[in-house]
Amino acid sequence: MNAPSAVNLDLDALVSAARARFAQAHASADLENAKAQFLGKAGRVTELMKGLAQFSIDEKKTRGAAINQAKQSIEAALAERRQQLAEQQLEEQLQAEALDVTLPGRQRGAGGLHPVSLAWERIVQIFGSMGFDVADGPEIETDWFNFTALGNPPNHPARSMQDTFYVDLQDENGQPYCLRTHTSTMQIRYAAAYARRHAAALRRGEVGEIRVIAPGRTYRVDNDATHSPMFHQVEGLWLGRDVSLKDLKVMYLDFCKAFFEADDLMMRFRPSYFPFTEPSAEIDIQFQSGPLAGKWLEVSGAGMTHPQVLRNMGLDPERYQGFAFGSGIDRLAMLRYGVADLRLFFEGDIRFLAQFG
Repeated sequence: MNAPSAVNLDLDALVSAARARFAQAHASADLENAKAQFLGKAGRVTELMKGLAQFSIDEKKTRGAAINQAKQSIEAALAERRQQLAEQQLEEQLQAEALDVTLPGRQRGAGGLHPVSLAWERIVQIFGSMGFDVADGPEIETDWFNFTALGNPPNHPARSMQDTFYVDLQDENGQPYCLRTHTSTMQIRYAAAYARRHAAALRRGEVGEIRVIAPGRTYRVDNDATHSPMFHQVEGLWLGRDVSLKDLKVMYLDFCKAFFEADDLMMRFRPSYFPFTEPSAEIDIQFQSGPLAGKWLEVSGAGMTHPQVLRNMGLDPERYQGFAFGSGIDRLAMLRYGVADLRLFFEGDIRFLAQFG
């Protein structure tokens, strides 16, 4: 069977046409359109392959091999142009994003601890040197640990002193969980755990000693220049056979002298009321030099641990006595660093915080 005269098998010309068309493509989308003209389902190479049906078997083999060779040449030209366009695009991107390597690099500034964290670490270090353990516990507390075990049963008027945030969840006594208003909760937890561990020794009448501080976040419904809804406290507890107010005064005065680095501090106790201590006192200090000299400044509440609180800890008040104290870490930081407004600690102003780096 003779091939129709209209069939044009000038494959060299076809390959040259493909090369020229690919060279005219200056974007990936243009190149894909050019590819479709030659290698697509309706492309010229595909049409030639379909036209082989008109030929004999021997001619199909010869013409098919020639068409395949031309197809491979076109595919090679296509791949070459794709590579050229990719290199061109990369070069343009590098030019657009060129960096002047002679300029000094942009350095990230060194960070630092927050002033409250600095005060926190200093407090832990000083009390640690006095033999106090450090306790930590949950910020979402039960009514028992936050109020009742500390001498604040339900409907007690002293609860109004510690208005707090409540969680929509009840404990085993049907009372709502709350965000703790002080870290005194950890005094109960720590002492109760001590009583359980040493139950046999306590039954024999042996009296050990408990020294612990509990620094942490606390929450109350307050918000002004000296109060925040979230603040930091450190509560302390020292229990033993003969621990007295004298020990409290000596211990806390030594702490203040070390914390403020001032040997000429004066201290006084003012009578006060706390449901978990009896007698109770507010502790004031007075600097003898510096910008705060001559002013009495409140730094802590304290007192001898109430007998009922000792019972709630699982300890016998006939054998154990001691004191508890609570200080605001934020308050101590304000006095140490000369900060007048508590809110500055929590506004995240880098200009303020950078002073302590």
